[in-house]
Amino acid sequence: MAKYIPLEIGIDLQASASDLHSFRWRADGIEADFLIPGDSEHLLRVSFDRNCIVRLLDEMPLSTENEDSDNEGLVREHFAYRIEGAVFDRSQSEIWKASVCIYGAPSHYRFVTGATCMDVVTPAKPEFAIVADVNGHA
Repeated sequence: MAKYIPLEIGIDLQASASDLHSFRWRADGIEADFLIPGDSEHLLRVSFDRNCIVRLLDEMPLSTENEDSDNEGLVREHFAYRIEGAVFDRSQSEIWKASVCIYGAPSHYRFVTGATCMDVVTPAKPEFAIVADVNGHA
């Protein structure tokens, strides 16, 4: 059974009106920038500073993924969650999980927009920041 635990991100964000703007691998983790609806000058950056397993996908395949039960804890228009017991997390390598546990037990995080979902399994905690959109978006 997948249990969704909403995360506080520091701003109000209408998840269905947002989308993934860009994604970057870093030597020590990842950075993903998401559109902030109603603000064409800034992006919401989600970053992790440890090894990560990442999945980016459209909402449609996610909605067809069999989670064996209802998705407890989902909140309408919420963007960021830590998830317990999801298929994606359970299907990851136990050897990888054991190798990164020196940094803490890996957790599964999900970031949901109207068009894209980003799943991350990592021992790191997500960091959230508002950053300037140097290229602009319409």
